[in-house]
Amino acid sequence: MQRAAPQSFDRVLSSMCTEPHPAARAAAERFLATNPGDPGTYGAITDLEGEAVATLGEIAGLDDPVGYVTSGGTEANVQAARIARNRADSGNPNVVVPESAHFSFRKAAGVLGVELRTAALDDRLRVDPDSVAERVDDDTVLVVGVAGSTEYGRVDPIPALADVAADAGALCHVDAAWGGFCLPFTDHEWSFAHAAVDTVTIDPHKMGQAVIPAGGLLARSPALLDALAVDTPYLESTTQATLTGTRSGAGVASAAAVMDALWPAGYRESYEAQMANTEWIAAALADRGYRAVEPELPLVAAGIPEPAFDALREAGWRLSKTATGEVRVVCMPHVTRAMLEGFVADLDRLDG
Repeated sequence: MQRAAPQSFDRVLSSMCTEPHPAARAAAERFLATNPGDPGTYGAITDLEGEAVATLGEIAGLDDPVGYVTSGGTEANVQAARIARNRADSGNPNVVVPESAHFSFRKAAGVLGVELRTAALDDRLRVDPDSVAERVDDDTVLVVGVAGSTEYGRVDPIPALADVAADAGALCHVDAAWGGFCLPFTDHEWSFAHAAVDTVTIDPHKMGQAVIPAGGLLARSPALLDALAVDTPYLESTTQATLTGTRSGAGVASAAAVMDALWPAGYRESYEAQMANTEWIAAALADRGYRAVEPELPLVAAGIPEPAFDALREAGWRLSKTATGEVRVVCMPHVTRAMLEGFVADLDRLDG
C-alpha cells in the first residue's frame, strides 16, 4: 500500500497553523507516549505543562497564571464559557460575543445550553462596546472579545469590554488563539496586563509554532479553574479541570520547548518578518486594483473575483474566504516572500 504524504506548506496561504519549529518536533517525539491528564503517573510532562503555562502567562501579561494546554482554541473557548456558566447564579445564562467571534462559541452555546448573543462591529471591523452593552443584562455570564479575528485579524477594544463585563457582574474572556503570539510586539491593549480580563485563549500551535494539538487556556485565579473541577477517583490526582481526560503529552512538550527557544526574541523577529510580508502582499493586491482590508496583524483579506479564486485553487494554492467573500492570506511563519511573489504572478496570469 502506498503511504500517504502530509500536506506541503509551500502553497498554503489561509491556514492559521504552520510548520512546527524543530525544537517543537523533537520534544513532541520524546513525549509521544505521555498523558498530562494523569499527572500522578506522568510527572515529567506535568512539570513541562507548568513551564508552558508560566510562559503563556508571561506572554499574556499575567503573574502567577493558572491554566493548561488544551487541544486548541475551541476547547479553551468552550471551557471559558463553562467557567462563566458554572459560577453564575442564573437559570437562563447568556454569553455576549462579537459578530467576528470564532464559530467555537456557537459550539459552546450548544454544548452548555447557554444563549449566545451577537454584538455588531464598527466600521473598522472591531466590536462596538455600545452594541455589547445593549445586549448585556442580569443573566449575562460572559462578555467575549477577540484579539486577532480569524477573518480580518482585528483586535477588539478589550479594556472597554472588560468594563462592560464588570458593570454587568459577568466574566470577561479574550480569544487570542491566533493573535496572542503577535500582540506582545504591538501597541494593542489586549491582555491581562491591560484590562480586568478573567480568561484568555492563546494557542501555541498557531503562531507559536508548536505541534498540533497545543492550545492554551489561562485564568486570572485558581478559583476560576476550580469551577471546572470534577473528581477523578481512580487516578492519583483527586480532581481534574480539563475538558478531555487523556491529553497529548506531545503537544504539551512541544509547546514548552518552542516557547523556551523563541520567547521573546525569536517571536519578535518572526512577527516583524510576517508583518513585512503582510504589508507587501496588501500593497501588491491594492496596486492591481483588488480591494484589500488594511492589515492590523499578519492577515490580509482582499476582494479577488470568483473565477480567479477558483483558478488559483486549481493551481494548488490553499485559500479560503471570509463570510463576505474576500480571499484570506494569512502570513504564517512558513509564508515567505518568494511564496507571495509566486502567488501574485499566478494571480496576474489567471486574472489577466
